[in-house]
Amino acid sequence: MSTTLAEPTGRPDTEGTWAVETHGLTKRFGNNVAVNGVELLVPRGCAFGYLGPNGAGKTTLIRVLLGLTHADAGTMSLLGQPVPKHRDVALARVGAIVDEPRFHGHLTGRQNLQILAAAREAAAKDRIGPSLERVGMSHRADDRVSKYSMGMRQRLGVAACLIGDPELLILDEPMNGLDPAGMHEMRDMILSLVAEGRTVVLSSHLLDEVERTCDAVAIVDRGNVIRQGPISELLAGASVVLQVECSEPDRARSLLGASGVRADIEVSESGLGITLPAGASRDIIAEANRVLVEGGISVYRLQEIQASLESWFLQVTSRLGATE
Repeated sequence: MSTTLAEPTGRPDTEGTWAVETHGLTKRFGNNVAVNGVELLVPRGCAFGYLGPNGAGKTTLIRVLLGLTHADAGTMSLLGQPVPKHRDVALARVGAIVDEPRFHGHLTGRQNLQILAAAREAAAKDRIGPSLERVGMSHRADDRVSKYSMGMRQRLGVAACLIGDPELLILDEPMNGLDPAGMHEMRDMILSLVAEGRTVVLSSHLLDEVERTCDAVAIVDRGNVIRQGPISELLAGASVVLQVECSEPDRARSLLGASGVRADIEVSESGLGITLPAGASRDIIAEANRVLVEGGISVYRLQEIQASLESWFLQVTSRLGATE
């Protein structure tokens, strides 16, 4: 009999707004502070990216949340349950992949999931088939895992999470080792899980992929969360680049400088790149166009380019570095 994956069981929302909540969370390894007083709030029912370069402390935070290593200071909760006090209750509703999925290579994908399901509630066994179908692995489920590519092991790892019907999934670098098609499939899978009301937290250093997948992010560097919030709100505080294709780019720059237009202007062969400060009025764009046209400059194209998550990240980290 076919069994479909259910949406997370409806429960009275007596556990607050946050799927993950930490305050002052700290983890040290000798003199190295891997997680440094982290304040993290992950809303329920969203895709949330925990972003930073390799070595920034992303995996360590996940290991602390899951109780795989202890915190030295601070408090944390998962799905409203304080951890480690109620770790068992919380983790019964959490699916996680840390580092990379590890399975018995001599067994098939289905056999690996059967072993994992045996350690869970009885209903987990009935979710094996639907979970494999959900991640696109039904056709290879009876092949040995040793024959799987990295992308296939990643998908089997998500299937292993789904047999527990989790409300919260925590995925450590889920795009690692995937080709472009595999990244697209993983992105669609994550978005479909969120559409069911689940929460997906993924750590990554791939900012472009996270921007396509996540609703909100936290930026971490050297164990510190330096910014967090909805991507749309974070990018609203970023500078905007105005690309202008025109005749006589050098004279165009001089005209704009003499007119008092307040912006950083770079000259290229085809025109100008005008970096407007965050929050600048759109009237500056109209004023720049007026100055150029009245000065006899032919304007062929004028385009406002919003900052990407990657360019905003570089802006933020550059500003932080300048103040240290």
